[in-house]
Amino acid sequence: GDGIIHSWLNRMLLPDTVGTGGDSHTRFPIGISFPAGSGLVAFAAATGVMPLDMPESVLVRFKGKMQPGITLRDLVHAIPYYAIQKGLLTVEKKGKKNIFSGRILEIEGLDNLTVEQAFELSDASAERSAAGCTIKLPEAAIAEYLQSNITLLRWMISEGYGDARTLERRAQAMEAWLANPVLMEADKDAEYAEVIEIDLSQLNEPVLCAPNDPDDARLLSTVAGDKIDEVFIGSCMTNIGHFRAAGKLLDKVKGGIPTRLWLSPPTKMDAHQLTEEGYYGIYGKAGARMEMPGCSLCMGNQARVA
Repeated sequence: GDGIIHSWLNRMLLPDTVGTGGDSHTRFPIGISFPAGSGLVAFAAATGVMPLDMPESVLVRFKGKMQPGITLRDLVHAIPYYAIQKGLLTVEKKGKKNIFSGRILEIEGLDNLTVEQAFELSDASAERSAAGCTIKLPEAAIAEYLQSNITLLRWMISEGYGDARTLERRAQAMEAWLANPVLMEADKDAEYAEVIEIDLSQLNEPVLCAPNDPDDARLLSTVAGDKIDEVFIGSCMTNIGHFRAAGKLLDKVKGGIPTRLWLSPPTKMDAHQLTEEGYYGIYGKAGARMEMPGCSLCMGNQARVA
């Protein structure tokens, strides 16, 4: 009832642990996680272990400096785009090739990421059909994230949220990690099914994914001018910053917008904060349809009947 579990669960993670969950978007930004069916998730919860045939890995190595106008989401989409250019991924369903399918996606070279930003990359590995994803992050970024999460958990306890003992145990476990931080990293001689190198200095325009297929990555210039009928801002791939940015853009629009716009923040906490900051009023003036926080249109289960 608090929103999307993937967005919430990240605030309770311990580095660098192995986790699982009953949905394809169970993709931890720290440590590594493997989505599973409900039976296997229950088995893991009851026993603390899960059987796993270790898959091969595909390494995506970013290098160079990000160019002006390029955002983190462009880096997310650059992964399938560059794979297509190398012949490792095809859009056509017949005889489809997908180097990521069933393998672990390992990402390195983005040392300035926050953990929240890393989740955009790890979460999108579900769309690559990858078995899991792990991202090399600096210790300082993870420590800052845990400090914030400890504060949140203790605030939740003070507000009477959930089971206080469980939340406190998790906060103490985070403090224990901060006292002795250890992060997993790839072996120096690790072997990969494939290595994809992305030079950020060569990525000079945004990368989009065409409707109905997240593998269909295209440069903005190839789709510029195409008519847009509907826009959805939501899912576990979003955070509150995306909604603030959308609000600032919509606030500059005079009159209604020429598309059907849906917005659904990932959590009730984000929805409350956006309301407090006045963004819901901006969305309303623009004619946007607001949906309750949750998986929403990604599952096709929250659209209103006209």
